[in-house]
Amino acid sequence: MNRTQAREYIHKLCLEFERKNTKLNAKFLQALNLLDSLKTHFVLESSHQGINLQPQKSLSTYEQDAIFQAASALKPWRKGPFTIADLKIDSEWQSFIKFHLIAPYLNLQDKEVLDVGCNNGYYLFEMLQFAPKSLYGFDPSALYRAQFRFIDFFARSNINFYPLGIEHLKEFCLGFGKYFDCVFLLGVLYHRSDPIVSLKNLNFALKSGGEAFIDSLVIESDEDICLCPKKSYAKMSNVYFIPSISTLQGWCDRAGFKEFELLALKKTDTNEQRKSKWIDTLSLEDFLHANTDTTIEGYPPPLRGYFRIKKI
Repeated sequence: MNRTQAREYIHKLCLEFERKNTKLNAKFLQALNLLDSLKTHFVLESSHQGINLQPQKSLSTYEQDAIFQAASALKPWRKGPFTIADLKIDSEWQSFIKFHLIAPYLNLQDKEVLDVGCNNGYYLFEMLQFAPKSLYGFDPSALYRAQFRFIDFFARSNINFYPLGIEHLKEFCLGFGKYFDCVFLLGVLYHRSDPIVSLKNLNFALKSGGEAFIDSLVIESDEDICLCPKKSYAKMSNVYFIPSISTLQGWCDRAGFKEFELLALKKTDTNEQRKSKWIDTLSLEDFLHANTDTTIEGYPPPLRGYFRIKKI
């Protein structure tokens, strides 16, 4: 596939995304239209416990209600939290916990950065504080794109959001001649039925010397093994492979990465992931056995590894 063909392919995918999500997009656009009356500028701040967007002047009761109605129409909110004026969108995940684990290792100033599977862009908004040259986010969800647009209405960032997945990464890079200094793959790899292919796509998107940050479920073992859930893992039917650290390193080696560094290991607990009124669904506490310290399927509870890998 040449550059022109790759660009046309990506353009076609984006058009197909719009066609498939016409009804959802109309619903979300209606929610976003509630904000049309807001003329106040907002200032984005990264706090120790989420993203804050504060108006430069006081909001009227009508404006505050418009923000609440728009945010409520965009449930469920998985990643966050976001505080807009006095409204806190208390998301299911306390995403700042994950971000603070990897933040000490980040060097993003003047770098071209991509977050694959970026959800509503929470981590991208966090990365603004590091003054990158450019920020890109991929996520093929109409809801998450609408949430991103909602937050970006206030943030007025230069983040580029594309409704694409990791399987489209090669064509995107070829078509637009765009390669990255740093790529994030947070909470994505175990949802892929082709983890080595996904890592090869990640490698392709990086410039020489570029680095990637990966967050993945792992199992505790010194052996080169992998947990393959029969039907679901913690009620997630789209979990295919949960590797040992040694196995993940082997995958990265096969994908062409020559450096592999474990940054942290952390069990996912109900302080980090839990129910809130902003999701209206079940959460982690419903997917674990309280007495046996296993998932409801009988597997080991969620353990996450945070890794930095480099392309030489």
